[in-house]
Amino acid sequence: MSSFPPITHFAVTVSDLERSIAWYETLFETPPFFVGEETTYRFAVWIEPMYALHEHTTGSDGSSFDEHRIGLDHIAFRCADRKELEAWRARLDNLGIVHGEIVDAFYGSGLAFRDPDNIQLEFFLEVV
Repeated sequence: MSSFPPITHFAVTVSDLERSIAWYETLFETPPFFVGEETTYRFAVWIEPMYALHEHTTGSDGSSFDEHRIGLDHIAFRCADRKELEAWRARLDNLGIVHGEIVDAFYGSGLAFRDPDNIQLEFFLEVV
């Protein structure tokens, strides 16, 4: 084997598929490529970015996402430079999406925000 393979997509569980589709359509500026249903869940898929939403028909306890529980902490989207990171901050403001400040650390700079289920997302600029 050569190097570790890249991540191909993310799929997050949501509590209300229609609400989440509307929110992510606004963020991604495009509708999902496909919306469908399997035996135990409904889903929506985007191609760019490769991102999916799943709404399961069983198993939900009704609670919202909490990055302090075992599992996912957050998903970060790469920014090419500081200008792009700051442009995303302005875009989130224009969309009315609540977010934190840009936080600078020795490994990069991040701008955190949350989806309707409280899933933490981030725009991130790596230090290279």
